[in-house]
Amino acid sequence: MRVSGATLEGRAPARRRLGVGAAIVVVVVALAVSVGIGVVRSWGATDVPGAGEAIVGATGSVDMPSLYVHVFGAVARPGLYRLEDGARVVDVIAAAGGMTPDADATAVNLARRLTDGEQLQVPVLGAAPPADAAAPGIATDGRVNLNTADVAALDTLPRVGPAIAQRIIDWREANGRFTSVDDLLSVPGIGDKMLAGLRDLVTV
Repeated sequence: MRVSGATLEGRAPARRRLGVGAAIVVVVVALAVSVGIGVVRSWGATDVPGAGEAIVGATGSVDMPSLYVHVFGAVARPGLYRLEDGARVVDVIAAAGGMTPDADATAVNLARRLTDGEQLQVPVLGAAPPADAAAPGIATDGRVNLNTADVAALDTLPRVGPAIAQRIIDWREANGRFTSVDDLLSVPGIGDKMLAGLRDLVTV
């Protein structure tokens, strides 16, 4: 059977058009798949519960309130240090390079929480405390500091036994430092009458 040249020439352009059309369909499908993958990835990054909740500062650490503590005495690098709120004595001593070999480690409560503006001295072994030095948590005027006192110091207050003393410390650790003596009313077991008896005996 003989096929004319005109018929072959007519089919060639049609085949080329079909090939171009198929290529366009493939490109469109590939783009649709890429966009779909991008949407799925975007949803996974932003809609998963808990994603992106931390607020990160320029240094790469979670932003937290800071406090300043002056540490001196038997530490490797005495000075003023900035720490995160909630830091303890062990943290500022570590920041100061640790205790020196002649430090009296038993004279420092490493577990105590620090307060902003505090001055911490690490004594040398055998050194006598300064004449005007007060007991831990006791101000030089004899009042009990609600932000630094331990259970023993708080227990010296009238009508404050070990149980209420521990509640004061628990409140301090849960809510941060006392900003006013009146904050004692938030401690379970302390009412207006008890606060009136303590007001002149405590400080913040």
